[in-house]
Amino acid sequence: MELFGIIYILIFIIFLLIAYSIFQIKSAGMNVKDFKEFIQANEILDKLYELSKRYERMDQNERLMFLMEAEKVFRAFDKVPNILWEEEYQKYSKILDIYREIKMIRWNEQ
Repeated sequence: MELFGIIYILIFIIFLLIAYSIFQIKSAGMNVKDFKEFIQANEILDKLYELSKRYERMDQNERLMFLMEAEKVFRAFDKVPNILWEEEYQKYSKILDIYREIKMIRWNEQ
């Protein structure tokens, strides 16, 4: 019986923590879906940052994929307050610079 009581208390605490997290996200003016997209975009940002280090050696397909993934990151980061991603600003800025370079190259080719 004591084990079931402890399990119920732990489950209740977990639900309280989830509710508190959702409350914090909502009070920051975001949707939970937007926050989830931001978390996923953060992972993509890290991958793009690694890819950006070999930007000069990318072929056309890689550049196109880079552009599409970067646009996803930019959209997700626009939906959340800047204070959440100020630690990632350097990576974001580098990705944005390379995004602009690739766009310019594509416009010149056309």
